[in-house]
Amino acid sequence: MEEDKMTPKEQLPAEDWAGILQAPMLAGFAVTAADPSGLIGAFQESAAMAGSLRDAAAGAGTGSLASEVFGAYKTAEGRKTAVEGIRALAKGRKAAEASEAAVGRLGEVMRVVERELPDQAPSFRDFLITTAMKTAEASMEGGFLGFGGEKISDAERKSLDDLKAALGATV
Repeated sequence: MEEDKMTPKEQLPAEDWAGILQAPMLAGFAVTAADPSGLIGAFQESAAMAGSLRDAAAGAGTGSLASEVFGAYKTAEGRKTAVEGIRALAKGRKAAEASEAAVGRLGEVMRVVERELPDQAPSFRDFLITTAMKTAEASMEGGFLGFGGEKISDAERKSLDDLKAALGATV
């Protein structure tokens, strides 16, 4: 198969592909762990992350990293790879530490994408930032029974800023 016709998964070592599979979950996790929202908030934030992936895959078309990741998440192996990466990253860490580790790992993944799949890098960066934003906006922070609070807490805002910097975003 010619290299330009290979899928992103076929172009990368398994470890690099695993990082890409983990990236959307890491983007959502970084924000969620920055300011945990309780059970209902975590459910809303997880649904927002999944919706962002689905929307990005539908909008980007075949061959994009988002569509490749979405396709991999439809398999037990793909989901397992992504979830195991998050578990390993979070193990033994407090929520804020896990958030920082997720941001650091996202920076590493983005550098791989920039180096190995440079044509995919801008859209993948935008996708990860959008995923993190949608996750942050999914539940109210600091309220009581759905009243009061704010859409994005200060801790989530900091996590978003750190994430954007780690991904090399200019805005």
